[in-house]
Amino acid sequence: MTIGGSIALIIIGAILAYAVNYEFSGVDIRLVGVILMVGGLIGLVVGIVRIASARRAVARRAVPVREERYYEELPPDYETRRRY
Repeated sequence: MTIGGSIALIIIGAILAYAVNYEFSGVDIRLVGVILMVGGLIGLVVGIVRIASARRAVARRAVPVREERYYEELPPDYETRRRY
């Protein structure tokens, strides 16, 4: 879950817990709001921990690669031999 998704869950949960007065039979809207807020907080903490641990990782330096190419001299009559 991303940080933005976690914040969205917290906002939706707060709206359901504190601003909605509608009642369903068998469903407590305030409890659903609190559950969403708690889930959003857990997701926010996990997201922040993941970002913090990713920034602490030390990138290793790339090992320099040395590329050498050796070219052979072609014989003077190479083009004429290749045609026949």
